[in-house]
Amino acid sequence: QVQLVESGGGLVQAGDSLRLSCAASGTLDMYVIGWFRQAPGKERELVAAITWSDRKSYIADSVKARFTISRPRAKNSVDLQLNSLTPDDTARYYCAAKPRGGTTNDYRHWGQGTQVTVSS
Repeated sequence: QVQLVESGGGLVQAGDSLRLSCAASGTLDMYVIGWFRQAPGKERELVAAITWSDRKSYIADSVKARFTISRPRAKNSVDLQLNSLTPDDTARYYCAAKPRGGTTNDYRHWGQGTQVTVSS
């Protein structure tokens, strides 16, 4: 059973940084962990993803210059570093897991999310 728990959100000012963490448990070797965000009134957006076993990563073009995804070797987690935050980054951020292959629609395990609010 895959379980995901996000942490690290908060209220920050424009230009600040945050590091979100997704603590993961279960058998994950064949999984991809993704970070999504959803702002009120907007569709959910895949921001970044990384394969658990070999750490191949993807970052959405919209945030590529500012966000990085990583899986630290000492932790069972996937971290999302958010730099140079703007009010447009305000959203609830979720991590999710899916088997390798398939599409974005195949994410089947979800955390409860962590809120990021950026003030101007």
